[in-house]
Amino acid sequence: MFASEFIQELVPVIKTSTTVADALSLMEEFKITHLAIVNNTEFLGILSENDLLSLDDYDQAIGAVKLSLNNVFVKSEDHIFDVLKCIEENKLSLLPVVSNDNEYKGSILTRSLVGEVASILSVNNPGGIIILEVNVNDYLLSQIASIVESNDALIISAFVKSDISSTKMDIVLKVNKTDISGIIQTFNRFEYTVKASFGEQEMDDFLRDRYDSLMNYLNI
Repeated sequence: MFASEFIQELVPVIKTSTTVADALSLMEEFKITHLAIVNNTEFLGILSENDLLSLDDYDQAIGAVKLSLNNVFVKSEDHIFDVLKCIEENKLSLLPVVSNDNEYKGSILTRSLVGEVASILSVNNPGGIIILEVNVNDYLLSQIASIVESNDALIISAFVKSDISSTKMDIVLKVNKTDISGIIQTFNRFEYTVKASFGEQEMDDFLRDRYDSLMNYLNI
């Protein structure tokens, strides 16, 4: 899952000669707040809507505008996790993709990544969700997986949520069984703290709530 695989073909670019008014018009048309600046095939930077709104002269060229996000991009071979990290750190609506010699390859739309994230988290696969709270020093994925497998189930997705100021971490598991009562009982028997669990209907409500929150964040 590399950056080059998620490029959207119809995302527009602008040149240094493009006017502020034309750039804002493109942002409005495509419902984005960023645009890549490309002359011929050379990537020059990324323009943010915030760079333009305080300007008085909308007829001036983009080349005269001071950019707040000049060197934000990913390489074609960067992993989707690097893409997501860059988007989150810079609050981007799109992310330019360039080659090693700075040739512009295209842009990734933030909203288009929702489906990829859903796939990574196995959202569309039937099953239940279990959230464990463990001490950082006690975290053993092999033991957790063994407990799940002892109940004739498999972990199909797992991720960790941690806080550097805390000695505890949350382990979020998606398993391939909708009846997770036996798994929870086994975790309790091994003295794991089960913070939350979601069966099939509860899981659907949980994921729908998270999906709606993500859509609100992306302003879609």
